[in-house]
Amino acid sequence: MTKILQMNQARDFRREAGRAQVACSQCSLGEICLPKNLSSEEMSRFEQIVQRSRPIHAGQHIFRSGDEFKAVASVRTGCFKSYAIDKDGQEQVLGFYLPGEIIGFDAIHEGQHVANVVALDTSAVCSLPFGSVSSLARTMPELQQEIFRVMSLRISELETIAGDLSADQRIALFLRSLSSRFARRGYSDREFILAMSRRDIASYLRLATETVSRVLARFQQRDLIEVDRKLVKILDMDGLLELTRRTLND
Repeated sequence: MTKILQMNQARDFRREAGRAQVACSQCSLGEICLPKNLSSEEMSRFEQIVQRSRPIHAGQHIFRSGDEFKAVASVRTGCFKSYAIDKDGQEQVLGFYLPGEIIGFDAIHEGQHVANVVALDTSAVCSLPFGSVSSLARTMPELQQEIFRVMSLRISELETIAGDLSADQRIALFLRSLSSRFARRGYSDREFILAMSRRDIASYLRLATETVSRVLARFQQRDLIEVDRKLVKILDMDGLLELTRRTLND
């Protein structure tokens, strides 16, 4: 199992490494991170402002709290987390970002980045200077609409996590969210690697690390999931869905 998983990871890494070099119009993530229905001329104008990064290694930051806001970043490959340091010096995880997702819109109001953003594994981003994005958006309604959609989605995610939920409900929602996000990117919605640690998940869900481990173990005992270190298999999607339905209907 481990050897097969490593082979699959190597295959995915090669695919993503290749993706990091292609133009937006040829990128397999185009339908996710770009507004749909851009004309050829509009796509060409958009591609001219995109700045592709070199590989970003695990532990390297792309933004730090207090940095001047100049650009947003679209994740090309890998996974990132955003976090803040509270008044007690403790790290509070604010979110996780997968390929095709955009980081940095929270900095618009203050003109500086509120969160630190760090790579969780070998990654790459497309940097989009916000001044150029704003100028294009004024002449491209689809681009403007996509910016609003991304910002609205982020607010919705934060409101869900902030609700009065049980630990089981929070983790069920988290796994369901990851499942749908991986599926949109062409990966399996039933089997995926968690790039984030249990501690990071706990911080994001406002739970204790031990609680996350206990709930995952309980889900496994109930045959909802199977966990092998960072590999998660969803065995009973309907069971997780029932937990989330209870959350939405309460």
